[in-house]
Amino acid sequence: MMRYADSSRRPNFSKDPAVVRLHGRYLLYYSIPPHGDGRTDDGWGIGVAESHDLDNWQPIAALSPFGLYEKKGFCAPGAIVLNGRVHLFYQTYGNGRHDAICHASSSDGVTFERNPGNPVFKASGNWNCGRAIDADVVVNGDQLLLYWATRDPDFKQQLIGVAAAPLSSSFGPNDWQQLCDQSILRPELPWEGDCIEGPALFRHNSVLHMFYAGAYNNWPQQIGCARSLDGVHWQRLSDKPVLPNGAPGTWNACESGHPFAFTDDDGSVHLFFQGNNDMGKTWFISRLRVLWDEDKDLPRFQL
Repeated sequence: MMRYADSSRRPNFSKDPAVVRLHGRYLLYYSIPPHGDGRTDDGWGIGVAESHDLDNWQPIAALSPFGLYEKKGFCAPGAIVLNGRVHLFYQTYGNGRHDAICHASSSDGVTFERNPGNPVFKASGNWNCGRAIDADVVVNGDQLLLYWATRDPDFKQQLIGVAAAPLSSSFGPNDWQQLCDQSILRPELPWEGDCIEGPALFRHNSVLHMFYAGAYNNWPQQIGCARSLDGVHWQRLSDKPVLPNGAPGTWNACESGHPFAFTDDDGSVHLFFQGNNDMGKTWFISRLRVLWDEDKDLPRFQL
């Protein structure tokens, strides 16, 4: 099984994967932790690695912080290629209820231009605290749907929401319309604890599906799956995780979490996710190919 971890800032530490294919290579974006050496720009950041087979990855870059809104850190990227450009949707970090979604784009997948309206989206409504993190996007007709995690007003439960912007727009703050006046998916099952986060969108048989992370990190966090006909109303496929944490002693014994669903040019879907076995001292990213058990109508996974 593929396991990747960046060692540029802290040994074996990569979280929150997002993957695209651009110009004949695969690019992996992920969260990297602070340097920890007292640097003035010492906050969470985003690393970039490349591969030609989805299994063997080499780090090639790290995005530098930009503007006051990224001063405390930025991380948890979601990525998509539109019209030959990589679009990153990522969060500010370290601002509590004020963390919000930012946008940047790139023609080469490495050098990014920030949206001048950053941050471009924050949650609204009395059902949430205003925070928006863990972005993922998917094309739906002539719109781009943006999924994000927030918390309830008491800052206890992590919840999922959705917004939309025209595909023809610049994805600035005036382009997004929040589509929900309550959470579209919130923790209800025992294994989900007080948290649903890390929405990861893909299609199966032309129907929109979402992998999601249930429970906070190392609770253990595990991965569930839901489907929707309209992108707003969601139904779980099972009351159990579709990808649980590993057995004691295995590399992901503490967590299988924060999914990302990458759809390749041939239509194959690949689940990238994070795991560890030391309560978060290290983090690895791994990959499984998504197949389908048609009898049970559930995803299954292949190395």
